[in-house]
Amino acid sequence: MDLRHIKYFLAVADELHMGRAARRLGISQPPLTRQIRQIEEELQVQLFLRTPRGMELTQAGEVFRVEAANISMMVSAGIDRVQRVGQGRLGRIDIGVFGSGIYEAIPALLQKLRASLPGLNVVLHTMHREEQIEALRQRRISAGFNRMMPVLPDLAQELVTMEPLWAVLPADHPLAACESVSLEQMAAEPFVLFPNAGRPNFVDRVIRIFGDKGLDITIAQEIGDTVTGMALVAHGFGVSLVPESVTRALTLRNAVYRPLRDAPHARIDLSCIYRADDGSPQLHALLALIRVQRAARSAATLDAPAAASGPSAPAATTAAAPAPSPH
Repeated sequence: MDLRHIKYFLAVADELHMGRAARRLGISQPPLTRQIRQIEEELQVQLFLRTPRGMELTQAGEVFRVEAANISMMVSAGIDRVQRVGQGRLGRIDIGVFGSGIYEAIPALLQKLRASLPGLNVVLHTMHREEQIEALRQRRISAGFNRMMPVLPDLAQELVTMEPLWAVLPADHPLAACESVSLEQMAAEPFVLFPNAGRPNFVDRVIRIFGDKGLDITIAQEIGDTVTGMALVAHGFGVSLVPESVTRALTLRNAVYRPLRDAPHARIDLSCIYRADDGSPQLHALLALIRVQRAARSAATLDAPAAASGPSAPAATTAAAPAPSPH
């Protein structure tokens, strides 16, 4: 099996339709069909199920898709490193992202990175926390962004920001008429929380925020991502808490945001994780930008007028505060 086979398989796995995959690859369908059959014969497994509507991956196909994507990513990164040495370019940085941080903090940071290093190719990969940790250890990415990261001996962390949490409510909920809400009011409602994988996570953080006040909550739904969770809140499945940046980036017609008036401890971190022994200039340029940006937010918080902390204004972000415990 060669790299061409990997390319062909991934195209079919993405499209789940032989004709669309062939058009994407710029080849005719019969040769592509033969190539896929050759791959299955070599592996001695069936990778696809043919259906009236197209194709589906078998369980073996799902596993091979992950492995093939890893191989493709590693080959691409290797080629880029060789070209960087040969051509003197600034190269590439692969970054893992996941969750609500992608709505505001991460794009703003990476935009500044690209502006400071115009020749740098910034490649993003959607990965949850455990995938980011594994990809860092395998040197498939240089940095990851996530929340509530555990302390690991081979990985370092750089705090990006600490965000206050806001309540999100259905627009027709009685609490939506209030300028702010309390934890006690929220605790009486069913909760929609996310993500539902990788513990400890945001779900655990929300449970602890209420637990610190002696309150228990009822979790009606645990969802995999912010957008799905917000949609369920908008349709009356429950209430939730979200980082403040989500309130600026994501608007749904039937959902409203309200600050918490009695929960200064209700905050969540966003951190950058990286290999502690990675000395690459691209990574350290990113870390330097994070520190500059965090210092600027801290200075802005100290200079902000007292009126900005009123109940109808967003709570201040204090980047220098310690990250919440993941336990």
